Amino acid sequence: MIDALTALADGNHDLAREVLTRPSPEHPKLRDALAKYLDGEASRSVYDQPAAFEAFINLGDNVPLYKATSAALAAQYRKHEVSSLLDIGCGDGMALVPALAETAVPQVTLVEPSQALLKAAVAKLNRPVTQVPTTLGEFVDGLDAHFDLAESTFAMHTMPHEERSAVLTALRPHVRRIAIVEFDVPEHEGVDWLRFLADTYERGVSQFDRDLVSQGFLMPVLVGQLVPGAVRSTWEQSAKAWVDQFTACGYQDVRAEPLSEYWWSPAFLLTASG
Repeated sequence: MIDALTALADGNHDLAREVLTRPSPEHPKLRDALAKYLDGEASRSVYDQPAAFEAFINLGDNVPLYKATSAALAAQYRKHEVSSLLDIGCGDGMALVPALAETAVPQVTLVEPSQALLKAAVAKLNRPVTQVPTTLGEFVDGLDAHFDLAESTFAMHTMPHEERSAVLTALRPHVRRIAIVEFDVPEHEGVDWLRFLADTYERGVSQFDRDLVSQGFLMPVLVGQLVPGAVRSTWEQSAKAWVDQFTACGYQDVRAEPLSEYWWSPAFLLTASG
């Protein structure tokens, strides 16, 4: 499997396909899923099939993960008496909706570039909210509003590191506090990184053993991290790197605490003041 991932990282799809046809007992689920994906259109974005993402977040480890995430968000609303909330990359509301059901917040603004996912979130909330169908970068450009709390669950990692720093810096004067949930991804390099990807994605594909999820979400994310010129979807990092990045952007009292175990990497909650 490592040879196939190495070939992808070198941009050699033909060699990767050939390697995947060789008999091997290692990573059988991932081998099958990746071979099938490479035989199709391997340049898709994970948002080309919103149904794949929606199916993904409702299965496996995501069930306890999102339960813990929603509880953590609701705790932030109560602790800091939040009356105005900005949710960045709300998706279909998987984390947000239960949190608001537990602890009401009068004013809610949703920023989500996928109109299909934003529509689904609004339908689930069934209450007046401000909808902003755009990226965070476009949203903060010229922003003059202020929010008690900005939150983001598994969405900040979809921005390249430099772009993320720029928007976090621009956002900071407009928020009293910020809370994000992300994954504490180890900072491996080279072969160690490829081995980590192979091991974790074998667990992921095994847990979400459905073509819709593996072909519409997991494989595009994996390939996007490896293939030169592919549509990349994630720019993740360790919890320490997240803390350092928020601190460098001017946030105060930046803290990260464990939240939930997960097949990919442990999830954590980062909180800070603006």
